[in-house]
Formats: sequence, C-alpha cells, structure tokens
Amino acid sequence: MARYFDVHPRDPQPRAIAQAVQIVRDGGLIAYPTDSVFALGCSLGNAEGKQRILRIRHLDDRHHFTLLCKDFAQLGQLVQIDNHVFRAIKAATPGSYTFILPATKEVPRRLLHERKRTVGVRIPDHPVALALLQELGEPMLTSSLLLPGEAEPLTDGWQIKELLDHQVDAVIDSGECGREPTTVVDYSDGAAQILRHGAGDPTPFE
Repeated sequence: MARYFDVHPRDPQPRAIAQAVQIVRDGGLIAYPTDSVFALGCSLGNAEGKQRILRIRHLDDRHHFTLLCKDFAQLGQLVQIDNHVFRAIKAATPGSYTFILPATKEVPRRLLHERKRTVGVRIPDHPVALALLQELGEPMLTSSLLLPGEAEPLTDGWQIKELLDHQVDAVIDSGECGREPTTVVDYSDGAAQILRHGAGDPTPFE
C-alpha cells in the first residue's frame, strides 16, 4: 500500500517531505503535485521506476521523460543551452513549461530521445515539488499522471491513492494542484517550436 502524506500547499511540513524523499532514495515511485498537474516521480538512476511509470501510463520506451530541476544550476548540468535560449527560458521559469534541449553527458543514455539525444527539463513553480527537489538534492525523473483512456489528468490526491495504491509507493497531497499539463517547447534545433499548448503561456515562444 502507498504511504499517504497530507501536506500544506504553501509551507509543506519538513518531516513529511523528508519521509517522501527517503522513499525516492530507496528506489520508490511517488505521485506528487506540481503547478501543472499531478506527476509520477523517481530518482534519475531508478531504471525500474522508469519502467513502472511506463506501465502505469501504458507508454512505450519512446516516451519523452522530463527531468524536474529545482533551479538553473541543476538544469545547466543536464542540458546544453546557449545564451539566447537561456534568456528566453530564464524569463519563463519557474513555471508550467517543459523545454526539450540537447542533453549533456550527465544524463543517463536510457533517458534520452533515441535519435536526437535530447531530454525534457523543467523548473516547477509549486512549493511542494520544490521542497521535494530541495530535500532530494538532485533532479527527479518525472511524467504527468495521465492514466490510459482518460482525457483529463488526475488532480485529487486521495483518488490517486485509491487508484494506484499498489502501483506507487507514496502519494503527496497538498490539496492544490494545476489541472493542465505543461506547455512543451522544443529547442533541440536552436529555435523554439511549441509541441504542446498547456498551462504555460505560449506567447513568448511563438
């Protein structure tokens, strides 16, 4: 059964965050709130965690995972980014955007797009997600919690606990969560290309 953590949406309890992060460090898979939608997350080195996400969402190995970062220092270790792209992304983050960029050697090969050697990265604007990343001390492998056959992502923590009780190891519920996936901007070729219109305002990248 999954552990259930009920945390404050703006000032999450440090003890609960530390316990949830320990589950991640121990190889667990968590469901947690972000500024876009609930997401599934595990550590970068957790190959089985990645496969569990694919099974829950009924996805294949071509799925483009996102690496969730707490700040630009972490993001800069994972992707190659030139000055004009940096300025554009910096102006829009933290926020409900995922940016696809060429990956550095710090990213495990199994997480890269097979042909382009790119990866998705984002810095969330949600106190609970940022608290988890701060406690973890490294980026987290993540994917939106959109179940197969569903048009809308799940937004209720207790419902997620009931549905995925034996498929995830913990659910962090703050009662406040976005209801629309991120806007995805592909910078892999140097110019912005919007792949998905979502919660983030696409205007700066059009």
